[in-house]
Amino acid sequence: MQIKDREQIEGGRKRVTVVPESVDDLWHLQYVLEPGDRVAGDTTRRIQRNDDQMRDTGGEREHMWVAIAVDDIEFHRFANRLRVGGEIVACSREDQLGFHHTLNVEAREELSIEKYFKPDQEARLEEAEEATENPDVAIATVEEGQAHVHTVAQYGTEERATITGTTGKGEYARGRSELFAELGTVLERQDADAIILAGPGFTKQDAYKYFEQNHSEITEQITMVDAAAVGDRGVHEVLKRGAVADVQQETRIESEAEYIDELTRRIADGAKAAYGPEEVKQAAEFGAIDRLLVLDDRLRKERGPDGDWAVDVDDIVRTAEQKGGEVTVFSSEFPPGQQLSNLGGIAALLRYRLE
Repeated sequence: MQIKDREQIEGGRKRVTVVPESVDDLWHLQYVLEPGDRVAGDTTRRIQRNDDQMRDTGGEREHMWVAIAVDDIEFHRFANRLRVGGEIVACSREDQLGFHHTLNVEAREELSIEKYFKPDQEARLEEAEEATENPDVAIATVEEGQAHVHTVAQYGTEERATITGTTGKGEYARGRSELFAELGTVLERQDADAIILAGPGFTKQDAYKYFEQNHSEITEQITMVDAAAVGDRGVHEVLKRGAVADVQQETRIESEAEYIDELTRRIADGAKAAYGPEEVKQAAEFGAIDRLLVLDDRLRKERGPDGDWAVDVDDIVRTAEQKGGEVTVFSSEFPPGQQLSNLGGIAALLRYRLE
């Protein structure tokens, strides 16, 4: 994410001009924007023409600049766009004021945001800006008979390919080479800056040797890691081992996996943990929170008209921070976030037990 400009405007609001550079950045913006914000950018709009001199032909698209009062935000990962809808409050064509419009925000398109920024929202923008410098990572997990390729993104991991085939030695040697060949081709297509090759046994070493002879351009990017499983379980194990951190410093999802594992361990032991909005609110008021864990989807919902908690989520966040606690906003796209959702969407690692 490029942050091109920041300025304070009247009423305590800020105007920030950003240029998202990837689908990750669009995902971040989904949780920065909320109803009531003002968002502006270039767009196209179908203009209706229906007067005495010209018959209505259904409208023609024209390029224009619009500012909208935000009503709804939708992240479309597979379309690589963020849809931001609302009423046009300023526009390069005055005859379009008051109409509803949807900005389809894509990577490399400049966007201006005016709002009352909450601390976690400013932190998210800074995280996205810093993440621009981090390398893209692919995780390949391989064992006899199968291989999987996942990519690591800030919104979670995504499976890119599953490869199966007959493997073994002797009369089956050709099938094994075909598995490695297809895996190497998939990894080349990912164009990742770093590749983690993981799995049980010696199959990953044999795959690496095959790559040295047949896909040498990717071997310098590869780090090998032991893992007891492949696929989703193998990826989770790689993340927990800290292998991704070696090439990407500390990724968002890796730290989330560590925090949720610590939380579940403490809950099982009856140790220093709290979960659910009421219990976490009490912990915040007592100054007991060391780290607050809150789910991004739940945070956005509770800040809007559809929230159903009896407590104010912003009060919890603010109180926890004022009393020295750290706040981690979890991605709902990754398994640790799904585990946090099962615990009510909010939890805390505590300094001491609540009696």
